[in-house]
Amino acid sequence: MYHFDADCRTIANPPLKAILESHFPMTSTSAVRRVSIIDSHTAGEPTRLVLNGGPDLGSSPLADRRERFRRDHDEFRTAVVNEPRGSDVIVGALLCEPFDTRCTTGVIFFNNVGYLGMCGHGTIGVVASLAHVGRVTPGRHWIETPVGVVSTTLHPSGEVTVENVPSFRLASSVPVEVPGHGALCGDVAWGGNWFYLVENHGKELSLANVDELTEFTWAIRQALEAHGIAGSNGAEIDHIELFGPSRNSAADSVNFVLCPGKAYDRSPCGTGTSAKMACLYAEGKLAPGQVWRQAGILGTVFEGRIRVEDERIIPSITGTAYVTAESTLLLDANDPFCMGIPR
Repeated sequence: MYHFDADCRTIANPPLKAILESHFPMTSTSAVRRVSIIDSHTAGEPTRLVLNGGPDLGSSPLADRRERFRRDHDEFRTAVVNEPRGSDVIVGALLCEPFDTRCTTGVIFFNNVGYLGMCGHGTIGVVASLAHVGRVTPGRHWIETPVGVVSTTLHPSGEVTVENVPSFRLASSVPVEVPGHGALCGDVAWGGNWFYLVENHGKELSLANVDELTEFTWAIRQALEAHGIAGSNGAEIDHIELFGPSRNSAADSVNFVLCPGKAYDRSPCGTGTSAKMACLYAEGKLAPGQVWRQAGILGTVFEGRIRVEDERIIPSITGTAYVTAESTLLLDANDPFCMGIPR
């Protein structure tokens, strides 16, 4: 089992694979591959954590392993999160041995169309799932992602705080002409993924309006690509965030976030909240330590804060995840949709 120091950091860890296999043994036949998973949702947004049965990606840094995953094992991604086993909404999380020895685990996030740098709701889901199987206890735990190490705190209440990778606003009031919708302006910001954040959009941000919001934000994403508007080093802006005033007195803002696979985020979006707080700080509207409560389209709320370290904005978000299933995916080689239905 894990051993913890006074700050609840793991020390003298046995290999993660051996620990997980003791709880979720993996067996297989020549035709059927078994994949042990835990499903959870964070503020309404699902995470599927792969405990066992994933591809061997080696022991290199997580960014390299993500590229190997993408290049050599992408069919495993589609098998886990796409139909017929999954849906466009599910975010997958592949548990890995960390490259950074101070970390409890490494994780690579993926969805219906590709791979993510960081995932805030997913990290909360990973911590809650590991707590569910007794692999972490309340305290602080470091988790390695392809875009850097994040610090997490599992609170006795079950809430999880994620201190995210450094976030920043790259550009403000960037104009784009969106066919059928006219000219818009938005901020380009990094919160672990690239976002285009729009305030003056004229749309009602409500669950009843999801179809219109999805079409609108998809049109924005296509317009950004058509006009060559990108993040640092030409990185694709693959998340679109609309935000506005909240009708909920428990929140400062409500948002609608379209994710890369054209599914909207059911949660307030952890990386999107991080990007939003970076923009607020750049405008002088958010001070270090000040609480920012971000509601999502379902009305659920993440509580956010920032701190500034060496002129870098370090955001944190707090939310709760609930485990919904422990199960085994069966990948039958005779099944024509064994590796999922590609999109």
